[in-house]
Amino acid sequence: MGEQQHVKFPQKVIDEYTALGVDVVAMFSAGHLGNRMGVQIVEASADRVVGTMPVEGNTQPYGLLHGGASAVLAETLGSVGAMLHGGSTKIAVGVDLNCTHHRGARSGLVTGVATPVHRGRTTATYEIVITDEADKRVCTARLTCLLRDAAATG
Repeated sequence: MGEQQHVKFPQKVIDEYTALGVDVVAMFSAGHLGNRMGVQIVEASADRVVGTMPVEGNTQPYGLLHGGASAVLAETLGSVGAMLHGGSTKIAVGVDLNCTHHRGARSGLVTGVATPVHRGRTTATYEIVITDEADKRVCTARLTCLLRDAAATG
């Protein structure tokens, strides 16, 4: 994965985490698995998280984008949104992910956009729409995260 230096975060998020000595870009990154798959977070706020992933290297034997790769992109983006919703006192833990695969992708980048369906005190649910470079829907996913107190995760 390339550098994540160009992620757009709301200034409020940058200020909150910087004051705590937390690297915002690292905290809201694609993580180790997402990094291996080439996931790039482009924009991140509790209202909208956008990321991309290359099809190449993330295909099944027939040369199509692997459904599990779409699931990784979806869970990454939805989790970042849930974490941003929860703020610095919470962590988001995925408890339900479902994906509907609409069409195959053989090359290029896919783009995922996560938007909230529900944002509560203890759970957050995001819909993630993944499209190909022609802006055709490849996958629709929904992720629900449990928001746990950060101190309780020790």
